[in-house]
Amino acid sequence: MSRITVQSAEAKANGSIDYWLLGAALVLAGLGLVMVFSSSGVMAERFNGNRYFFIQRQGLFAMISLVLMTICAWMPRKILHGPVYLWLFLIIGLLVLTLVPPFSVKAGGARRWMRLGFMSLQPMELAKVVLVMYLAYFFSQKQQLVRSFSVGFIPPVVVTGFLGLILLLQPDFGGAVFLGMLFFLMSLVGGTRLTYLAVSMFFGIGAMGLLIASSPYRFKRWFAFLDPFKDPQNVGYQLVQSFYAFGSGGVAGAGFGAGKQKLFYLPEAHNDFIMAVVGEELGFIGVSIVFVCIGILLYRAFKVALAQDDLRDRFTAYGMGLVLGLGFLLNLAVVLGCVPPKGVAMPFLSYGGSNLLACFLCVGILLNLSRSART
Repeated sequence: MSRITVQSAEAKANGSIDYWLLGAALVLAGLGLVMVFSSSGVMAERFNGNRYFFIQRQGLFAMISLVLMTICAWMPRKILHGPVYLWLFLIIGLLVLTLVPPFSVKAGGARRWMRLGFMSLQPMELAKVVLVMYLAYFFSQKQQLVRSFSVGFIPPVVVTGFLGLILLLQPDFGGAVFLGMLFFLMSLVGGTRLTYLAVSMFFGIGAMGLLIASSPYRFKRWFAFLDPFKDPQNVGYQLVQSFYAFGSGGVAGAGFGAGKQKLFYLPEAHNDFIMAVVGEELGFIGVSIVFVCIGILLYRAFKVALAQDDLRDRFTAYGMGLVLGLGFLLNLAVVLGCVPPKGVAMPFLSYGGSNLLACFLCVGILLNLSRSART
């Protein structure tokens, strides 16, 4: 037994990282920097007096994110898993601070950001990673009791629900839904009874319906995606402009920097709808390259999860893959009009330092776990 333990420790310390996973992430991040510059230059020059305003900030966060990824990829596994409850209480504290005016920044009618000197941080992005770490710890430690209601189901529901409640108070409806999806998919593989999950999903959908029905603006936006051309100048505006961008791209696109929709036609062109700019300027070929990189990244992420011997490592890798996968899926679904418009950033591509930090944090943890994966 001691020999096996020593060999396992050596494998964790000396194993090589997954270079396919790393390469796919770096290609997406590099393309993201290029497209952020292309989609934000005109707006940055008009509103900030510096066409490099957004790309400079994104570049700074990219460097910080790469350093964070490298640290996570090579840190000892004991430190990586670390004091999960400490991280949980810390992220709860940061989320609560976003509700306090002196510590937060209000934009678009919501308080989701904290001011940190010349930049801001959105704790919700880090909450995704922390929730995965907590759920991975919980389900790996409670496998004997995970099918019970009081011990195996209530604690993760309370934690996820509390985080979601804070997000709703900001308000961040999309973020709360994202955490709910993480909880459901992690619980599904964690061993939770399907009856408990079905009941929780029923109440979750009911609560979501009440929140939508209670807000006329949210109600209109939620159903605008069914026929955005019915009101193309109001609630359907974003989707209509997104469709125009994709439709005008053709096979090879209009060329880098030659897109028209980013010229104050498409809202959030450098952020949530950056894939529409990719479709217009790089065309089918550019979008296909993004899809291939996404496919490689997610395939390698879930392969790392399946190759883990330790249950906590397996759940952690699976959860990190989910954070990235759900981000890709939901953003693409929004810009293509498959689900109602809601603020979900495109991992690695969208402008936003918090999302970029969270994405590279996920990649760093996956790279760390890939060093001990069975080959």
